[in-house]
Amino acid sequence: MKALIKTTLISTAIAFAALGTVSAPAFAADEISFAGATAEAPNLAVSGYDVVSYQNAAAPSVGASRFAAQYDGATYYFSSQANLDAFNAAPATYVPAYGGFCAFGVSKGKKFDADPTAYTVVDGQLYLNLNHKILKKWRKKQDRYIEQADTNWPEIETVAQNAL
Repeated sequence: MKALIKTTLISTAIAFAALGTVSAPAFAADEISFAGATAEAPNLAVSGYDVVSYQNAAAPSVGASRFAAQYDGATYYFSSQANLDAFNAAPATYVPAYGGFCAFGVSKGKKFDADPTAYTVVDGQLYLNLNHKILKKWRKKQDRYIEQADTNWPEIETVAQNAL
């Protein structure tokens, strides 16, 4: 029985290798920044949250695929036609800082996927963080962390997340 299982596993591995399908999983972490791409869907920015809603609503809302726009290699979803129109008029106004990676992580020279509910908007700029615990830390010295992240971002922007 063990020999049969071992033979089956080896045959399966050889078959997959021959088809070229054996590879590491493709996550935003393995790619160059996609302006807010997330591990859930490599081309879906901010886990599908409406980036306009961070600035014009009491709380961010999840967008819908029927209100979608492409920008800088990523797909953004919006909760309404009005928000989609606002984004299309000035997309750079709404995209998250540092490609949507955790702003605190960028301040430390790292790229971590961000939780779209762990955010701040500072001077009209959306900053996402890894989680609410990091967000709490971020808020204590956010001006300092923004300065550090602004310095680090040009050097790590095109570096794959897993290479940092």
